[in-house]
Amino acid sequence: MQYTLSQIDSIADTFVKEVLPHSQKVLLFQGAMGAGKTTFIKALCRSLGVGDRVSSPTFSLVNEYQAHEGKVFHFDLYRIEEEQEALDFGIEEYWDSGAWCFVEWAERIPSLLPLHYTEVQLTVIDETTRSLTVVQHN
Repeated sequence: MQYTLSQIDSIADTFVKEVLPHSQKVLLFQGAMGAGKTTFIKALCRSLGVGDRVSSPTFSLVNEYQAHEGKVFHFDLYRIEEEQEALDFGIEEYWDSGAWCFVEWAERIPSLLPLHYTEVQLTVIDETTRSLTVVQHN
């Protein structure tokens, strides 16, 4: 599906209603730098009822938010240089928490990914348009 930034909240609402109920709890957001991964995750968090200001956890690696129906963990693994760093902060415990885990730059930890996850691919179409593709890995 394609969308523009002005449509992002509507697309996020649709995603929450139609995609999340059929998704794994761990969602990997793939896309080039600037593709809109963080922007889309912010919109998803709003749709899930997160009242806090959602920001990229680039330096903290993970931010925790409270949504209407439980916790949401937002990971930005861009700064991870070795998988051991993710093990050190307990990434596997997050996978097993039952909470939503929204992960940017998961390609930094390929051998630590859970067996089942949902991949969300964001592709830049032009300056204001993005394409979103969802693939279930069951």
